[in-house]
Amino acid sequence: MRKIVETEYAPKAIGPYSQAVACEGALLATAGQLGMDPSTGELVAGGTAAQAERALCNLQAVLEAGGSNLERVVKVTVFLVDISEFEAVNEVYARFFKDAPPARSAFQVAALPKGARVEIEALALAGTDS
Repeated sequence: MRKIVETEYAPKAIGPYSQAVACEGALLATAGQLGMDPSTGELVAGGTAAQAERALCNLQAVLEAGGSNLERVVKVTVFLVDISEFEAVNEVYARFFKDAPPARSAFQVAALPKGARVEIEALALAGTDS
């Protein structure tokens, strides 16, 4: 069964998509999370590292709203406007995924919504059992 996941602790979708979709007992697929403050809907100040940190906080909130968590993430995709900022994102990312980090891909893209510098999406196991 497919269930739409929404939380007020991450920014609302800015288009025709869901924050996440859970497949009961199996997987939770999140939408890409930008470095937007959920209370204002605006990108956080401070550049790529600050946006990456906020995007990962938003990702964590969406996972938890869907009944999962960061420890259950199996695959992450990172989209960067400038691949030279990869190391700055890695430093932030490593604080969220300390032990046994998930598989990950990173891509440079021409542009992201709202002028963001980074967007992060994840695929996680459903549920909170590690």
